[in-house]
Amino acid sequence: MSRARIFVYGTLMRGEVNHRWLARAGARFVAEAETAARYTLVDLGPYPALIARGHAAVRGELHEVDAAALPELDAFEGAEFERRAVVLASPSALEAHAWFGTKRATRAAPPVPSGDWRRR
Repeated sequence: MSRARIFVYGTLMRGEVNHRWLARAGARFVAEAETAARYTLVDLGPYPALIARGHAAVRGELHEVDAAALPELDAFEGAEFERRAVVLASPSALEAHAWFGTKRATRAAPPVPSGDWRRR
């Protein structure tokens, strides 16, 4: 069974409303995590989105899941998001999968200056 690292930064984090999707995917929490300072976190109302341009570090969590569960998580995230690689500064410059907001979904969304959805 192949495992995949995923970075989550919003409602999929532990204690948040959609964390159960990670539990269903057999996720294992690895560590608190932070991206390299090259992204922007925006507020879409009930949930955030990651944008691949910017100068902020985004705080979240690193989990491992069975790679076969990634399509199910893609379906949960829906058409507003696309899964791509994200560079993490902590822990130790790893790469992981993350769901980025599409340009259409994030066009008018205000930034979360702290890069931390829980502290918005």
